[in-house]
Amino acid sequence: MDLEQFKTWVHKEFGIDLFAYKSNQLHRRILSLMSRVGAKDIDEYVKLLKSDYGQRQKFLDFITINVTEFFRNPELFKELQKEIEIYSKEKNINLKIWSAACSIGAEPYSLAMILDNLKNKNKHSILATDIDNTILERAKAAEYVISELKNVDKIYLDKYFKKIDDKYTIDTGIKNMVTFKKHDLILDDYEKNFDLIVCRNVVIYFNQDVKDKIYEKFSDSLKKGGLLFVGATESIYNYKDYGFEKASTFIYRKQ
Repeated sequence: MDLEQFKTWVHKEFGIDLFAYKSNQLHRRILSLMSRVGAKDIDEYVKLLKSDYGQRQKFLDFITINVTEFFRNPELFKELQKEIEIYSKEKNINLKIWSAACSIGAEPYSLAMILDNLKNKNKHSILATDIDNTILERAKAAEYVISELKNVDKIYLDKYFKKIDDKYTIDTGIKNMVTFKKHDLILDDYEKNFDLIVCRNVVIYFNQDVKDKIYEKFSDSLKKGGLLFVGATESIYNYKDYGFEKASTFIYRKQ
């Protein structure tokens, strides 16, 4: 089996489309995983994935890029907070937000804390999605270690987190603002009528054709005037092609 056949097997076995990923980066990640477990070739690695549930989960975690933290790039989150405050004041509605590829939940819970501090106290909601069921279960548990909270302001830490042993658990009110759901950005349909979509540090791993489709679908899923917040290395140079204008360096507004 070669790497192209391996991608086909992964799609059939796990429902993950590795053909959408940038080839060189993906191949390096797979070869690194094989090296860690001592697999001498793809066939041997596939046998391991078929027989060892733990290794299957490690593969899924590694491939689906679960790297996150609360308020990642704090200066950008401050810009987002300003945009949300302006939008909320103008619209005065229940905001509908989507945190795509949410990983362990740090991002949607960061958004929930921002929403909880808006002057507009409407009933805002956040849909948080990811491709990885195990990660979603951890997100629902809402328990974190202090290193994952390094960007959380002390006021928020005291207000929204309870320390139990070496873990920090999120306030129930913040948890209840977020609904978690499994979703594949490449293969699944997108919900509509969002006021804000946050998708950071994920699309960068996909090839250009897949990126174009994702940004087009994000645009279709946003209300007019709705916002798209992307990662700190993900400037969308052809944003006008998707019907966006720039609201800030990494924030785009649907026209």
